[in-house]
Amino acid sequence: MQHKYARRANALEPSEMRLILSSSERHELISFAGGLPASELFPIEELKVASQAVLTDHGAASLQYTSTAGYIPLRQAVMERMEAVGIRSNLQQVMITSGSQQAIDLTGRVFLDEGDTVICESPTYLAAINAFNAYHANIVDVEMDEDGMKMDALEKCLQQNPQAKFIYTIPDFQNPTGRTLKLERRKRMIELANQFDVLILEDNPYGAIRFSGTPIPPIKHFDTEGRVIYLSSFSKIFAPGLRLGWICAEEEILEKYAGFKESADMHSDGLAQRITAKYMELYDLDGHIETIKAVYLERCTTMLDCIDEYFPETISCNKPEGGLFIWAELPDSMNAGDIALKCMENNVAFVPGAPFYVRGAQKNTMRLNFSNSNPEQIKEGMKRIGEVLHRELDLVNTSSEELVN
Repeated sequence: MQHKYARRANALEPSEMRLILSSSERHELISFAGGLPASELFPIEELKVASQAVLTDHGAASLQYTSTAGYIPLRQAVMERMEAVGIRSNLQQVMITSGSQQAIDLTGRVFLDEGDTVICESPTYLAAINAFNAYHANIVDVEMDEDGMKMDALEKCLQQNPQAKFIYTIPDFQNPTGRTLKLERRKRMIELANQFDVLILEDNPYGAIRFSGTPIPPIKHFDTEGRVIYLSSFSKIFAPGLRLGWICAEEEILEKYAGFKESADMHSDGLAQRITAKYMELYDLDGHIETIKAVYLERCTTMLDCIDEYFPETISCNKPEGGLFIWAELPDSMNAGDIALKCMENNVAFVPGAPFYVRGAQKNTMRLNFSNSNPEQIKEGMKRIGEVLHRELDLVNTSSEELVN
């Protein structure tokens, strides 16, 4: 039987990242591949109490259909969290989503016709590329440096793409690079968005996990024209299995999102929303996040130390001030995809960088996740990667010498 799939379904292919992540489920494997938070930090006992309270006091209501926009006490708690970082909003400007990934997909539904242009960082979040590609968007990437997207390059891109629908950016501890967009560039991005009349999709799932350096206000803090759509999530600061995120946008925009969300899932998990709101009522979420940050700082520091100790000197990496990832660059002659497969044979996994580029251009990069491994696993896993890197680099150098001779 030949299935008559839609064009967007026929365009989907297994990605290099998906194949590696599926292989990394082996128990004997040390994996730095996924963007997973530390599961041992999940507040399980506190969630038992919160769940019991919700089911005891509001059992029937928590299991019933609820509003598309989300449970009001949770939306109010989200508003308070955003106000603490400089974003003012009202209840009609906040919608709960099934993780921030749904919010990204809904953005495509709301704004993208076939061929519409989206501007993003290079590299950028792979699942966002996939989401925009599903709507046959024209994705145009803009060069980054250690301080995030380069504003001169963004200005040139906007001049060349005046009909672009929005700029997609992850300004805090970006996935995959761990880089942070510096303050002056955030202000300049707003100026350019105003000048070229384009929206900004600010995706900020990692911003609360700053374990060093000075906090920087979100881009939306500087928004005076309502053109920033702000996304965030409970996945990295609480529990990803609950699948809760949120959108903050102007009411007119959010009404469009609500229409498409109704056709997708009616509303996000009502029980999970009430449990999360009850947890925030009974316990200190910020105190929980402080625990997360302390653990991640130790793990990030351990991984950076291991890079210095075990990796060849020709490999460079960033030093993130928060988030979940370290980004490393290999010599141009090395293919991180090949290295990843050989590391898998050595029971250690990471994600090669190429899939995070719109056209898969840069093959000598790698993303390393430090949040989901303890220091002992990090030391052993990084040692294994280092052994493969040294061996492969020696082969490359030997081949080069033979060509010269």
